[in-house]
Amino acid sequence: MAITDILLRQSRSPLAVSGVPGVELLAAERPGQSEILSAPALAFVAGLQRRFGARRRELLEARQRRQARFDAGERPDFLADTAALRKASWRIAPTPAALADRRVEITGPVERKLIINALNSGASVFMADFEDSTSPTWANLVDGQLHLRDAVAGTIEYTSPQGGKTYRLAPRTATLFVRPRGWHLPEKHVRVDGQPMSGSLFDLGVFLFHNAQALHARELGPFVYLPKLQSHLEARLWNDVLVAAQESLGLPRGTIKATVLIETLPAAFEMDEILFELREHSAGLNCGRWDYIFSFIKTFRADPACLLPDRATLAMTQHFLRSYSRLLIATCHRRGAHAMGGMAAQIPIKDDAAAHRAALEKVEADKRREVGDGHDGTWVAHPGLVDVARRIFDDGMPGAHQLHRLGDGHTVGRNDLLAVPSGSITEAGLRHNVDVGLRYLAAWLSGNGCVPLDNLMEDAATAEISRTQVWHWIRHGARLVDGRTLTIEIYRAVQARVVDDLRSRLGDAAFDAGRYATAAALFDQLITAPELPDFLTIPAYDALPD
Repeated sequence: MAITDILLRQSRSPLAVSGVPGVELLAAERPGQSEILSAPALAFVAGLQRRFGARRRELLEARQRRQARFDAGERPDFLADTAALRKASWRIAPTPAALADRRVEITGPVERKLIINALNSGASVFMADFEDSTSPTWANLVDGQLHLRDAVAGTIEYTSPQGGKTYRLAPRTATLFVRPRGWHLPEKHVRVDGQPMSGSLFDLGVFLFHNAQALHARELGPFVYLPKLQSHLEARLWNDVLVAAQESLGLPRGTIKATVLIETLPAAFEMDEILFELREHSAGLNCGRWDYIFSFIKTFRADPACLLPDRATLAMTQHFLRSYSRLLIATCHRRGAHAMGGMAAQIPIKDDAAAHRAALEKVEADKRREVGDGHDGTWVAHPGLVDVARRIFDDGMPGAHQLHRLGDGHTVGRNDLLAVPSGSITEAGLRHNVDVGLRYLAAWLSGNGCVPLDNLMEDAATAEISRTQVWHWIRHGARLVDGRTLTIEIYRAVQARVVDDLRSRLGDAAFDAGRYATAAALFDQLITAPELPDFLTIPAYDALPD
């Protein structure tokens, strides 16, 4: 038996008594854990796992079967057996007053200071993220739930250890959403009846158990974002989970409202169906643009005709991305649902005025396009961009939303969604992917899931683009703009230079402490794998220290 297998088995032996039959906790206890993972809370989440875990596994297997068909040459398309549903006239349940105006949303990890700053940022909505911007260490998960409980109660505070400054909530704060992890991710620290439970059900279940009643009493939800769905059947499962949770917690049916991120290519062909499945609980759809690019690459992983150009050229003005955005708007508005725009990854640049202006210009152009096309709101990655986005949406959307806009004259069809953009593949683009992917992965392995790199806010979605794009280019022998065919040898030479540069800039001690060597080895494993791993966070999860 390999030493890694022994360590893995040792790390997964029960470390804490849960107090609930059939439930095991496999991590060292955190301060405050007994409050957030009380026996009643664990019994609630275990009940969700026992009721819905098997269906989750079946749907994940269905994803694999569908991907095998794509690998064999099938192309995504609108579903023939739901054509009547798409043609029919129906609408989702009315939107709560708290969600009438969502023009600017900010998202970030579930860290205490960041939660306070985001809620105080002036944004309409703050999405507390257990998914792409949170590394799922046990400390982050337990502490994040404690922070959100305190935020809902209005008692959350943070005192800086550096200067002693204390942060508290302002009298008026953003409306809280929570995003649990996607269906594909397990929660390895919690076993129910001998099996790891779903990360989705753990994140959402713990949050709802502690906060649903308080939020409902104030007519503030609970509100959630649901990530990485690949079919309307997955939305149906989420709907059944929400119904069961509401019944167990004594909430009226339809209390919980969910916005679904359309961030996979298969889901783009099932937007009507997804809204229909969640129609009692729907709060609209969102353009998860970065994961959508990742999904486009993954869906066409076997097709050499679908190589995307350098990541830097993949702006929302590309036809396949603009088309998906327009289809989302038209679909949502026809059903009375909000159509939320995507994330501007730029962040303020404090020490370079010219670069700062250039970043703001990109954000402004992106938001003008979104409001002009008909989006009802947008995302930003940094509190310093809230006012910029709000000004543009105030100018272009004087009302609370644009649900009255039922189309802009553009008919989006299958070929529009599948159009492969033209553009160059360069060594600079390769190096950028390797550099960003490696640095992000090192941060994630160190417990930080949301990382500013080169004046952009990077999370797991952008890292996924980096590693899948390199895998795809190598697998199909992409031709670089200088005429060379991209090979593993070229990639490894570039990776070696990136690693050497990082070690030189950081120094040996910081390089080793930052887990860069582990990140480089894992990134190389993902890039050179004979078959494309579905998600980098799955193998990386086992490499987390706890």
